[in-house]
Amino acid sequence: MKPSLALVLSLLSAAGCAAQTPTAPDTVAQVLLFEEGFEDQNWEMRGWYDGPHMQITDQEHIPGSQHACVWHWAKAGAINTEGGGRLPLPPVESVTLEFSIKHSADWGWTGRGYHPHEFHFITNADPDYVGPARTHLTFYVEVVDGRPRLAIQDGANIDEERLYQDLVGVTEARAVAGCNGNSDGRGEEDCYKTGEVHANGKYWQAERIYFGESSGSHYKGNWHQVRARFKLNSIVDGIGVKDGELQYWLDGKKLLDERQVVFRTGQHPDMKIDQLLMTPYFGPGVPREQRIWIDDLRIYTDAQ
Repeated sequence: MKPSLALVLSLLSAAGCAAQTPTAPDTVAQVLLFEEGFEDQNWEMRGWYDGPHMQITDQEHIPGSQHACVWHWAKAGAINTEGGGRLPLPPVESVTLEFSIKHSADWGWTGRGYHPHEFHFITNADPDYVGPARTHLTFYVEVVDGRPRLAIQDGANIDEERLYQDLVGVTEARAVAGCNGNSDGRGEEDCYKTGEVHANGKYWQAERIYFGESSGSHYKGNWHQVRARFKLNSIVDGIGVKDGELQYWLDGKKLLDERQVVFRTGQHPDMKIDQLLMTPYFGPGVPREQRIWIDDLRIYTDAQ
Protein backbone atom coordinates (compact mmCIF):
# COMPACT_ATOMS: atom_id res chain seq x y z
CA MET A 1 0.00 0.00 0.00
CA LYS A 2 1.22 3.48 -0.83
CA PRO A 3 1.79 5.65 2.27
CA SER A 4 -0.49 8.66 2.57
CA LEU A 5 0.93 12.10 1.82
CA ALA A 6 0.49 13.03 5.48
CA LEU A 7 2.57 10.02 6.51
CA VAL A 8 5.21 10.83 3.90
CA LEU A 9 5.51 14.40 5.16
CA SER A 10 5.72 13.21 8.76
CA LEU A 11 8.46 10.73 7.83
CA LEU A 12 10.39 13.46 6.07
CA SER A 13 10.02 15.78 9.01
CA ALA A 14 11.07 13.09 11.47
CA ALA A 15 14.14 12.40 9.35
CA GLY A 16 15.12 16.05 9.47
CA CYS A 17 14.65 16.48 5.73
CA ALA A 18 13.13 19.94 5.82
CA ALA A 19 16.41 21.80 6.17
CA GLN A 20 17.82 23.73 3.24
CA THR A 21 20.99 22.23 1.82
CA PRO A 22 24.02 24.05 0.44
CA THR A 23 23.86 24.90 -3.23
CA ALA A 24 25.60 22.34 -5.44
CA PRO A 25 27.81 23.58 -8.29
CA ASP A 26 25.74 25.37 -10.96
CA THR A 27 22.44 24.61 -9.26
CA VAL A 28 19.90 26.60 -7.29
CA ALA A 29 19.53 26.20 -3.53
CA GLN A 30 17.68 23.01 -2.70
CA VAL A 31 15.72 21.30 0.06
CA LEU A 32 16.34 17.68 1.04
CA LEU A 33 13.20 15.57 0.65
CA PHE A 34 14.54 12.08 1.36
CA GLU A 35 17.70 10.16 2.08
CA GLU A 36 18.44 6.44 2.03
CA GLY A 37 21.68 4.96 3.29
CA PHE A 38 20.70 1.30 2.70
CA GLU A 39 21.89 0.40 6.18
CA ASP A 40 18.92 -1.84 7.02
CA GLN A 41 15.86 -3.34 5.30
CA ASN A 42 13.11 -1.48 7.15
CA TRP A 43 11.97 -0.05 3.84
CA GLU A 44 8.29 0.57 4.63
CA MET A 45 9.21 2.49 7.77
CA ARG A 46 11.03 4.99 5.55
CA GLY A 47 8.16 5.27 3.07
CA TRP A 48 9.04 2.75 0.35
CA TYR A 49 6.03 0.83 -0.96
CA ASP A 50 4.87 -1.69 -3.60
CA GLY A 51 6.67 -4.58 -1.94
CA PRO A 52 10.17 -3.07 -1.76
CA HIS A 53 12.68 -5.89 -2.09
CA MET A 54 16.10 -4.29 -2.15
CA GLN A 55 19.08 -6.37 -1.11
CA ILE A 56 21.92 -4.88 0.92
CA THR A 57 25.50 -5.99 1.38
CA ASP A 58 28.43 -5.11 3.62
CA GLN A 59 30.93 -6.30 1.00
CA GLU A 60 30.83 -3.09 -1.05
CA HIS A 61 29.95 0.43 0.11
CA ILE A 62 31.26 3.99 0.02
CA PRO A 63 33.68 5.19 2.73
CA GLY A 64 31.86 5.94 5.96
CA SER A 65 28.97 3.63 5.11
CA GLN A 66 28.37 0.11 6.42
CA HIS A 67 26.15 -1.27 3.65
CA ALA A 68 25.06 -0.59 0.08
CA CYS A 69 22.19 -1.74 -2.10
CA VAL A 70 23.25 -4.44 -4.56
CA TRP A 71 21.55 -5.21 -7.87
CA HIS A 72 22.62 -8.77 -8.68
CA TRP A 73 21.77 -10.37 -12.01
CA ALA A 74 22.48 -13.98 -11.08
CA LYS A 75 23.08 -15.51 -14.51
CA ALA A 76 23.48 -14.74 -18.20
CA GLY A 77 20.18 -13.73 -19.75
CA ALA A 78 18.69 -12.48 -16.48
CA ILE A 79 16.41 -9.46 -16.91
CA ASN A 80 15.24 -8.59 -13.41
CA THR A 81 17.06 -8.51 -10.11
CA GLU A 82 16.22 -7.89 -6.51
CA GLY A 83 16.41 -4.18 -5.95
CA GLY A 84 13.06 -2.55 -6.70
CA GLY A 85 10.69 -0.29 -4.84
CA ARG A 86 8.61 2.88 -5.10
CA LEU A 87 8.95 5.98 -2.99
CA PRO A 88 6.19 8.61 -2.74
CA LEU A 89 7.17 12.25 -2.83
CA PRO A 90 5.21 15.39 -2.05
CA PRO A 91 4.12 16.76 -5.47
CA VAL A 92 6.92 19.02 -6.70
CA GLU A 93 7.93 20.90 -9.85
CA SER A 94 11.59 19.86 -9.65
CA VAL A 95 13.65 16.96 -8.36
CA THR A 96 17.33 16.24 -8.01
CA LEU A 97 18.46 12.65 -7.52
CA GLU A 98 21.89 12.07 -5.99
CA PHE A 99 23.52 8.70 -5.39
CA SER A 100 26.79 6.79 -5.56
CA ILE A 101 27.17 3.92 -8.04
CA LYS A 102 29.71 1.19 -8.78
CA HIS A 103 29.69 -1.53 -11.46
CA SER A 104 31.33 -4.92 -11.05
CA ALA A 105 34.60 -5.40 -12.89
CA ASP A 106 32.95 -7.89 -15.25
CA TRP A 107 29.98 -5.61 -16.00
CA GLY A 108 28.89 -5.66 -19.64
CA TRP A 109 26.30 -3.79 -21.71
CA THR A 110 24.62 -5.02 -24.89
CA GLY A 111 25.77 -2.37 -27.35
CA ARG A 112 22.17 -2.06 -28.56
CA GLY A 113 21.73 1.51 -27.36
CA TYR A 114 19.15 0.86 -24.66
CA HIS A 115 18.95 -0.64 -21.15
CA PRO A 116 19.54 -1.11 -18.33
CA HIS A 117 16.77 1.03 -16.82
CA GLU A 118 17.65 2.09 -13.29
CA PHE A 119 15.85 5.08 -11.75
CA HIS A 120 12.56 6.69 -12.79
CA PHE A 121 10.49 9.66 -11.66
CA ILE A 122 6.75 9.50 -12.33
CA THR A 123 4.05 12.17 -11.97
CA ASN A 124 0.60 12.58 -10.44
CA ALA A 125 -0.90 12.30 -13.93
CA ASP A 126 -0.68 8.51 -13.50
CA PRO A 127 -1.76 5.96 -10.84
CA ASP A 128 0.44 5.08 -7.88
CA TYR A 129 1.32 1.65 -9.28
CA VAL A 130 1.70 2.51 -12.97
CA GLY A 131 4.41 0.77 -14.96
CA PRO A 132 7.10 3.23 -16.06
CA ALA A 133 7.15 2.30 -19.76
CA ARG A 134 3.84 3.90 -20.75
CA THR A 135 2.78 6.95 -18.77
CA HIS A 136 1.90 10.60 -19.24
CA LEU A 137 5.52 11.33 -18.30
CA THR A 138 8.40 9.23 -17.00
CA PHE A 139 11.91 10.53 -16.36
CA TYR A 140 14.87 8.11 -16.60
CA VAL A 141 18.32 8.31 -14.97
CA GLU A 142 20.63 5.54 -16.21
CA VAL A 143 23.91 4.52 -17.83
CA VAL A 144 23.71 2.94 -21.28
CA ASP A 145 26.79 1.42 -22.95
CA GLY A 146 28.98 3.35 -20.51
CA ARG A 147 27.40 6.75 -21.25
CA PRO A 148 25.36 8.65 -18.67
CA ARG A 149 21.85 9.25 -19.98
CA LEU A 150 18.73 11.20 -19.04
CA ALA A 151 15.53 10.34 -20.88
CA ILE A 152 11.76 10.77 -20.94
CA GLN A 153 8.75 9.04 -22.45
CA ASP A 154 5.10 10.11 -22.52
CA GLY A 155 3.53 7.35 -24.61
CA ALA A 156 0.11 7.77 -22.99
CA ASN A 157 -0.08 11.24 -24.58
CA ILE A 158 0.48 10.07 -28.17
CA ASP A 159 -2.23 11.06 -30.65
CA GLU A 160 -2.47 7.77 -32.54
CA GLU A 161 -4.64 9.38 -35.23
CA ARG A 162 -1.90 11.83 -36.22
CA LEU A 163 1.31 9.84 -35.96
CA TYR A 164 4.48 11.44 -37.31
CA GLN A 165 2.69 14.77 -37.75
CA ASP A 166 4.17 17.85 -36.13
CA LEU A 167 1.41 18.96 -33.78
CA VAL A 168 3.50 21.65 -32.07
CA GLY A 169 1.50 24.85 -32.25
CA VAL A 170 -1.55 22.92 -33.46
CA THR A 171 -2.76 21.32 -30.22
CA GLU A 172 -1.61 20.78 -26.66
CA ALA A 173 -3.17 17.29 -26.75
CA ARG A 174 0.00 15.65 -28.02
CA ALA A 175 3.11 13.78 -26.93
CA VAL A 176 6.41 15.62 -26.37
CA ALA A 177 8.87 12.70 -26.54
CA GLY A 178 8.18 11.52 -30.08
CA CYS A 179 5.40 10.50 -32.52
CA ASN A 180 3.73 13.95 -32.59
CA GLY A 181 6.63 16.29 -33.39
CA ASN A 182 9.62 17.65 -31.48
CA SER A 183 8.21 20.11 -28.96
CA ASP A 184 11.50 21.87 -28.23
CA GLY A 185 13.91 20.85 -31.01
CA ARG A 186 16.22 19.14 -28.51
CA GLY A 187 17.26 15.61 -27.68
CA GLU A 188 17.15 12.42 -29.72
CA GLU A 189 13.63 11.02 -30.04
CA ASP A 190 11.98 7.83 -31.22
CA CYS A 191 8.51 6.56 -32.14
CA TYR A 192 7.79 2.86 -32.57
CA LYS A 193 4.92 0.40 -32.45
CA THR A 194 4.43 -1.85 -29.45
CA GLY A 195 1.42 -4.12 -29.62
CA GLU A 196 -1.62 -2.19 -30.85
CA VAL A 197 -0.27 1.25 -29.92
CA HIS A 198 2.91 3.29 -30.27
CA ALA A 199 5.59 4.14 -27.75
CA ASN A 200 8.07 6.98 -27.75
CA GLY A 201 11.25 8.10 -26.08
CA LYS A 202 13.60 11.04 -26.00
CA TYR A 203 17.06 11.11 -24.50
CA TRP A 204 20.12 13.20 -23.83
CA GLN A 205 23.44 11.45 -23.21
CA ALA A 206 27.06 12.31 -22.56
CA GLU A 207 29.23 12.62 -25.65
CA ARG A 208 31.67 9.96 -24.49
CA ILE A 209 32.00 6.92 -22.25
CA TYR A 210 32.42 7.76 -18.56
CA PHE A 211 31.98 4.23 -17.17
CA GLY A 212 34.75 2.51 -19.06
CA GLU A 213 36.88 -0.61 -19.05
CA SER A 214 40.26 0.96 -18.26
CA SER A 215 41.56 1.88 -14.83
CA GLY A 216 41.49 5.54 -13.97
CA SER A 217 38.99 8.23 -13.09
CA HIS A 218 36.42 6.89 -15.58
CA TYR A 219 36.65 3.22 -14.63
CA LYS A 220 33.26 1.54 -14.20
CA GLY A 221 34.53 -0.40 -11.18
CA ASN A 222 35.15 2.76 -9.12
CA TRP A 223 32.57 4.48 -6.95
CA HIS A 224 31.12 7.51 -8.73
CA GLN A 225 28.70 10.15 -7.53
CA VAL A 226 25.77 10.98 -9.81
CA ARG A 227 23.58 14.05 -9.53
CA ALA A 228 20.64 14.44 -11.94
CA ARG A 229 18.09 17.26 -11.92
CA PHE A 230 14.77 17.78 -13.72
CA LYS A 231 12.54 20.84 -13.59
CA LEU A 232 9.14 20.83 -15.26
CA ASN A 233 8.46 23.55 -17.82
CA SER A 234 5.90 26.30 -17.25
CA ILE A 235 2.35 26.36 -18.57
CA VAL A 236 1.28 29.89 -19.60
CA ASP A 237 -2.21 30.62 -20.89
CA GLY A 238 -2.73 26.90 -21.43
CA ILE A 239 0.45 26.49 -23.52
CA GLY A 240 3.60 24.57 -22.59
CA VAL A 241 6.61 26.92 -22.50
CA LYS A 242 10.14 25.88 -23.51
CA ASP A 243 11.75 26.48 -20.13
CA GLY A 244 12.08 23.02 -18.59
CA GLU A 245 15.53 22.03 -17.34
CA LEU A 246 17.67 18.94 -16.99
CA GLN A 247 21.25 18.56 -15.80
CA TYR A 248 23.60 15.69 -15.04
CA TRP A 249 26.80 15.79 -13.00
CA LEU A 250 29.29 12.97 -12.54
CA ASP A 251 31.77 13.33 -9.69
CA GLY A 252 31.01 17.05 -9.64
CA LYS A 253 31.54 17.61 -13.37
CA LYS A 254 28.55 18.76 -15.37
CA LEU A 255 28.01 16.55 -18.41
CA LEU A 256 24.51 17.56 -19.52
CA ASP A 257 22.74 20.92 -19.30
CA GLU A 258 19.50 21.68 -21.14
CA ARG A 259 17.42 24.75 -20.23
CA GLN A 260 14.73 24.96 -22.94
CA VAL A 261 12.94 21.60 -22.72
CA VAL A 262 9.21 20.85 -22.93
CA PHE A 263 8.21 18.02 -20.59
CA ARG A 264 4.47 18.76 -20.38
CA THR A 265 1.89 20.59 -22.46
CA GLY A 266 -1.26 22.47 -21.54
CA GLN A 267 -3.03 19.11 -21.56
CA HIS A 268 -1.57 18.47 -18.07
CA PRO A 269 -1.16 21.88 -16.42
CA ASP A 270 -1.29 20.44 -12.89
CA MET A 271 1.28 17.70 -13.52
CA LYS A 272 3.84 17.38 -10.73
CA ILE A 273 6.51 14.82 -9.90
CA ASP A 274 5.36 12.63 -7.00
CA GLN A 275 7.17 9.27 -7.15
CA LEU A 276 10.60 7.70 -7.45
CA LEU A 277 10.64 4.20 -8.91
CA MET A 278 13.88 2.27 -8.49
CA THR A 279 13.61 -0.78 -10.71
CA PRO A 280 16.79 -2.24 -12.22
CA TYR A 281 15.72 -3.87 -15.46
CA PHE A 282 17.90 -5.21 -18.28
CA GLY A 283 15.46 -5.96 -21.11
CA PRO A 284 17.79 -7.82 -23.51
CA GLY A 285 19.19 -9.92 -20.65
CA VAL A 286 22.63 -9.49 -19.13
CA PRO A 287 25.61 -11.08 -20.92
CA ARG A 288 26.81 -12.75 -17.71
CA GLU A 289 26.35 -12.73 -13.95
CA GLN A 290 27.08 -9.17 -12.85
CA ARG A 291 26.32 -6.51 -10.25
CA ILE A 292 25.73 -2.82 -9.62
CA TRP A 293 25.99 -1.26 -6.17
CA ILE A 294 24.07 1.87 -5.10
CA ASP A 295 24.75 3.86 -1.94
CA ASP A 296 23.88 7.15 -0.21
CA LEU A 297 20.75 8.06 -2.21
CA ARG A 298 19.17 11.49 -1.72
CA ILE A 299 16.31 13.40 -3.33
CA TYR A 300 16.04 17.19 -3.32
CA THR A 301 13.69 19.81 -4.70
CA ASP A 302 14.47 23.43 -5.54
CA ALA A 303 14.01 25.84 -2.64
CA GLN A 304 11.12 28.24 -3.09
